[in-house]
Amino acid sequence: MEKKQITLQIDRHYITVPEGATILEAARKIGIDIPTLCHIDLKGTCIKNNPASCRICVVEVEGRRNLAPACATRCTEGMVVRTSTLRVMNARKVVAELILSDHPNDCLTCPKCGNCELQTLALRFNIRTMPFNGGELSPRKREVTSSIVRNMDKCIFCRRCESVCNDVQTVGALGAIRRGFNTTIAPAFDKMMTDSECTYCGQCVAVCPVGALTERDHTNRLLEDLANPDKVVIVQTAPAVRAALGEEFDLPPGTLVTGKMVYALRELGFDYVFDTDFAADLTIMEEGAEILNRLTRYLQGDKSVRLPILTSCCPAWVNFFEHHFPDMLDIPSTARSPQQM
Repeated sequence: MEKKQITLQIDRHYITVPEGATILEAARKIGIDIPTLCHIDLKGTCIKNNPASCRICVVEVEGRRNLAPACATRCTEGMVVRTSTLRVMNARKVVAELILSDHPNDCLTCPKCGNCELQTLALRFNIRTMPFNGGELSPRKREVTSSIVRNMDKCIFCRRCESVCNDVQTVGALGAIRRGFNTTIAPAFDKMMTDSECTYCGQCVAVCPVGALTERDHTNRLLEDLANPDKVVIVQTAPAVRAALGEEFDLPPGTLVTGKMVYALRELGFDYVFDTDFAADLTIMEEGAEILNRLTRYLQGDKSVRLPILTSCCPAWVNFFEHHFPDMLDIPSTARSPQQM
């Protein structure tokens, strides 16, 4: 059954949207850019993160005294919205300045520099000075794991990581703990990530708008190894890389750049380049043989056989199974990942 359609006006543009749509969704539908920090809309999953905690997306709604957060305000019939008045622009700038007042001032050395949404907003709002002095915050944890760096001093409490960890990945490793200035996003009981149910899938890092959650960077160590003439440096590439690199450089989707990639790696100084493509084929053959074996045994009456068979190539997936479904560990394939092959 189709939803009821309603019509509203945004910056003198009339638009019709389904009942229940937010002002932010309606504005983006007609190409009006409203900045956000906490909002994410994972299309195709029916999962959204719109806690309206950052207040960067405030707009004027005719008939309302206070500014409204566009990400959490539902459209109504005949609503009149203004997204770029002087009052709105000043409010957004003040909100960004308040967030920055409690944020570390180390942009030049931050791994997120140049790809930080808060930094982008500061440039957009032309913030050149800090008019506010931030409050004294209790020291927050900084943790370096095998693949993720967590620096909660840079957290702006957008709660994107919490949403994607709990609602999308269903891991439940992250959540808000404590209150007031002591609030932080962490595993239960403020444990370290290494002691939690985290599977290191990396989705929290992918959605973090600032440098609170980043990938562990080995670039400097790699450059030192490449510059060392006495060290043999080897690179192993995954099958998907050859296609992803092509798309990164605006080639048609699916274009393979294997030769260019190998040449570039050799020019960078790598001594050997190993392709995991052959090992991936071995893994597929091994998994195929295993499922045939299980099906044969099952059809012959062996009811101890567990079906279906699931891949075990991804370490995060296996980790997830170990934490959440320990009674089903005989379902994943016994085949090693292509890298281990």
